[in-house]
Amino acid sequence: MESTRTSHNLLIGYVAWLFGFIGAHRFYYGRPLSGTLYFFTMGFLFIGWIVDLFLIPQMDREADIRYVTGPIDYNVAWLLLIFLGLFGMHRLYMGKIGTGILYLLTFGICGLGYIYDLWTLNEQVTLVNSTAQHRPDMKSLTNGS
Repeated sequence: MESTRTSHNLLIGYVAWLFGFIGAHRFYYGRPLSGTLYFFTMGFLFIGWIVDLFLIPQMDREADIRYVTGPIDYNVAWLLLIFLGLFGMHRLYMGKIGTGILYLLTFGICGLGYIYDLWTLNEQVTLVNSTAQHRPDMKSLTNGS
């Protein structure tokens, strides 16, 4: 019996929802516009935040369909971005050594690169995972070996 690997974790989505009044769960599920709106409006004055408690399972399913799984785990990348992103650890994890070192030396390019990555991390991981699936030298990574 083969288990289906998903890109995003529902439990992490709910933990991010706890900080949803600043849009954390929306960024995590690849919705940067509404995440930014939630950030500046305190989750639409907390009402949208509460409604999202019931929408998270749907957002999780949509993210699993939209984003490509592979050797780079979305959950690890997000945790590294949130806690060590200003030091570029998420970029080093994705194999982006040059920009990872640049972030380390410039404090995430003075925070602007960190904000950019909040908006685009899911797409960056999908790109790396898609590339890995098409490279023979990375086949062992995509097969879970």
